[in-house]
Amino acid sequence: MKVFKFGGASVKSAEAIRNVASIISLYQGEKLAIVVSAMGKSTNAFEEIIESLLTKNESQFIQLIDERILFHENILKELIPNENNPIYREINTLFSSLKARFNQPIDKTPAFYYSAIVSLGEVLSTKIINAYLIQEGFDSLWKSAASLIRTENKYKDANINWKTTEGLFQKNLIPEFNKVDIILTQGFIGHNDEGEVTTLGREGSDFTAGIIAHCCGSESVTIWKDVPGMLNADPKWFDNTIKLDSISFREAIELSYYGASVIHPKTIKPLQNKDIPLFVKSFINPKEEGTIIHSNTSNDHLIPSFIFKQNQLLLSISPKDFSFIGEQNLSDIFARLSSLDVKINLMQNSAVSFSILIDENKVDINKLIALFKDSYNVKYNSALELITIRHYDDETIERCLVNKEVLLQQLTRETARIIVANKKGR
Repeated sequence: MKVFKFGGASVKSAEAIRNVASIISLYQGEKLAIVVSAMGKSTNAFEEIIESLLTKNESQFIQLIDERILFHENILKELIPNENNPIYREINTLFSSLKARFNQPIDKTPAFYYSAIVSLGEVLSTKIINAYLIQEGFDSLWKSAASLIRTENKYKDANINWKTTEGLFQKNLIPEFNKVDIILTQGFIGHNDEGEVTTLGREGSDFTAGIIAHCCGSESVTIWKDVPGMLNADPKWFDNTIKLDSISFREAIELSYYGASVIHPKTIKPLQNKDIPLFVKSFINPKEEGTIIHSNTSNDHLIPSFIFKQNQLLLSISPKDFSFIGEQNLSDIFARLSSLDVKINLMQNSAVSFSILIDENKVDINKLIALFKDSYNVKYNSALELITIRHYDDETIERCLVNKEVLLQQLTRETARIIVANKKGR
């Protein structure tokens, strides 16, 4: 059995969904577990719906839902013109239930409503695509990921209960392949001990594919993207990108950790644990080879990879009493940062100062300064860029520093990380 994952860009329109069907047809007779994300930018749209529900903005709530209805119905009518098909009733029921939430009491945490509502994007996309595949003669079965993936009792960014999840797949999914060739399910979604819907974190559909492969002992996972494979840099920021034909699990984890956006960071580990290869292939040119991620490390060093993180904020934190930055101060600083759920992209300390780099758009700088003002002085630089180069040499570093001022640099044997600002006057 193989696992496929199709993201939002690959199912954003009726034409795109027909293309997905054509890719599936290339694997006729094989057993496929297919993970599908919400269509296009639906997740963002459902987040707006959640906000209007929690703020009790009824007119906006209804308007936003009507926009989602129109979006999905337009795709559905183009794919399945017969409005007597049961899928129309299913979609109508889902949206009617969503509208009814407005008149129900808000008696749960915001995270509960987030997971319950935002997950509808995946449910809608998979139901529509499954109905289309059946119409086109595919042997396809829709399955709820919320009945298969057990998580902790946390609604958002929930961790997996692996033992229970493996048991659910063995009992409720694997036997279905005796009846059908294709099982279609949702990315990003799980359930807790009470059967309530939970979510695995934004971009968690890749992780879902990894979970399925791990629990079912799959032959491979293929993530279908709008790029020819994993590239050594984001083409939005870098000219003359090169496709990485083959990299190791370790290299993929390193690149994901530093911010490469092609593979979700959590995806790799469950595959590595069972030595299941991961392919990144193009849904535009599906017959091309793409990238393979596996246990072989021999090609990792051949091509340098570049990762650029924009809009970075560099904070330097110094004790007011000029004491050394030791274990006690570091423990205190980390505890304060944790209280605001601050995620650190890079850190470095000197004798009397501790510096961290964070995403500027994910923090309130005034709250951060206020958090430390009793015992520490805080200085900061904004609008910075973090450049990470895997398998660097002097030439690759120089190439990235044209018209840049270096504020901080860290070099290890394999990785260069450099915080830069644009030179003034350029």
